[in-house]
Amino acid sequence: MLMPAWMDIVGRAIPVTARGRFFAASSLVAGVGGFAGSFLTARILATVPAPASYGVCFLCAAACMAVSLAALVLVREPPAAAAAPPVGLRAYLARVPALLGRDRNLRWFLLARAVGMVSGMGNGFYTVYALLAWAPPDAQVGVFTTLLLAGQVAGTATLGWLADRAGHRLVLAAGLAASVSASALALAAPSLAAFGVVFVLAGVQGSALTISNLNVLLEFAPSPEERPTYIGLGTTSLAPVAFGAPLVAGLLADAWGFAAVFGVAALSGAVALGLLLVWVRDPRHRPAEG
Repeated sequence: MLMPAWMDIVGRAIPVTARGRFFAASSLVAGVGGFAGSFLTARILATVPAPASYGVCFLCAAACMAVSLAALVLVREPPAAAAAPPVGLRAYLARVPALLGRDRNLRWFLLARAVGMVSGMGNGFYTVYALLAWAPPDAQVGVFTTLLLAGQVAGTATLGWLADRAGHRLVLAAGLAASVSASALALAAPSLAAFGVVFVLAGVQGSALTISNLNVLLEFAPSPEERPTYIGLGTTSLAPVAFGAPLVAGLLADAWGFAAVFGVAALSGAVALGLLLVWVRDPRHRPAEG
């Protein structure tokens, strides 16, 4: 609910050619903090008797939130443009069809993103499939997590720079290519070691979305005043796909096995990549057309 307002601040406070690195740095710091926090949590739960241990964890989380709030308060927000006259919710929603009607580039982008979301439907099944196919020791799950984090770190460090230099469309295309490769490799991996690359590729895909999924919508908006609308439209319109794709994947896995899930994911990713590269123009370099 707060994302349109947050991204509006980002759009006004961070230059367009620095947003990729900003999100990359934020993601890396958050990842390192979360990694360190997991060790601290384990230590607290092991040394402090319950239920006091849970209270200590909650206090630590509250302290982190307080630091985050203090940092946000210290942000010097650039002045916004003159506020538009208030509009009722019904009238506001009635504008959405007209917006989509005049912005063909946005329509193609939302279609590509919707199909691309289906390509991620296999991510939640990689670990389950590997455990069933090769029956590794339980510790292998930790190895999978490490490989996923390695892919995220490598992708974040590289794609943030790429987004600022070449645009977010290219970063999203790289994420889709990683998703297609992960699904294809999941189908064809001859060994557990080879299957480990699937998690690295899944990490790269996740980092691409973290950096560019929302940032590119800021650039689609033709004016600063319309940024919240574009962010809200870009997230809300895709929510049904984000909700339904994992459910469909579960039904596919039950009916036809994991190979069907990975096959549909790979095909969807390839279609989405084609749509993004052929029909969607980078909004940073080309204005939207009706």
